[in-house]
Amino acid sequence: MESLEPLQRFLPQVWFFILGLFLFLYVLLDGFDLGVGILSLTASSEERRGILMTSLGNVWDANETWLVLMGGSLFGAFPLAYATILNALYLPAVIMVVGLILRAVSFEFRENADNKLVWNIAFGAGSFLAALGQGFALGSVFEGIQVDSAGHFAGGIWDWLTWRSVIVALTLIQAYVLVGSTYLILKTTGELQNTHYKTATLATWTTLAGALFITISTPLISTEARSQLFTAPLIYIFGLIPVLGLVFVALLLRSLRKREENAPLVYTFLIFSLSFIGLGFVIFPNIIPPSVTIYQAAAAPSSLVFMLTFIGFLIPVVLSYNIYNYIVFRGKIIDEV
Repeated sequence: MESLEPLQRFLPQVWFFILGLFLFLYVLLDGFDLGVGILSLTASSEERRGILMTSLGNVWDANETWLVLMGGSLFGAFPLAYATILNALYLPAVIMVVGLILRAVSFEFRENADNKLVWNIAFGAGSFLAALGQGFALGSVFEGIQVDSAGHFAGGIWDWLTWRSVIVALTLIQAYVLVGSTYLILKTTGELQNTHYKTATLATWTTLAGALFITISTPLISTEARSQLFTAPLIYIFGLIPVLGLVFVALLLRSLRKREENAPLVYTFLIFSLSFIGLGFVIFPNIIPPSVTIYQAAAAPSSLVFMLTFIGFLIPVVLSYNIYNYIVFRGKIIDEV
């Protein structure tokens, strides 16, 4: 049994990283889908809204693959966490799923509808609901999930709804609008592109405000986060992440002011990356914050090894498909001007 001890520690850490990678790729790639969907609600004409929808037509299905992979991997690698988290976040999960269904249905029906207004609203509302549900789920990570001694959910059905989770949800929505705007800067031209330089600038400031609040309030409110982050060597890393984040925000604002096309999306991706690294430091080694670790919730080592073999082949395939998709469908969507 002693010989298994290193393996029992190493495998859950590997799967924690893999789940983080899946979540990061989903938020990054499907995030601009959701952002574009939310922005479609503000489009001034059907022609402009059609351009926004066209920019997503060939890539949005592939982006959601990472959410499916994350859910399946969480179920197989950390079954206790899967059951407890879904039980605790039942309503946010329902909100997200309803939003994703609305998006999928409205996207397909809109193409053949004579009156597109209903489907336009449904697509935008679905995007907003999906982002809202994900935001509430993220907010529960900072709030923590109440569990019993066996790691099962022991809280109430509304535990996820707090004033801090509302702020986290609104911040995530703004972050999606930001990445959606920078994506549209890359894909559009003319007046429509100028519009999204403005939405990107506004979303940068609102996202920054929310991110600063979350960064400052989390260690102040959470004893566990404070004790983990304010001890060496994590205190140096945790101190460096906000500084780098502010540098990237300044570079992003400068690139928007200079009307650059590629740089805003790159800086936005870097800001998202830093945010995920910070989130990882706040959570690790917990899988159900603040009390259930990845080692307590992990499946048997044999199951983790078997899944790792399968996922090891699957990740390059899905990544290659995503990359191929973006290469084939690169370029501008013709503007109305």
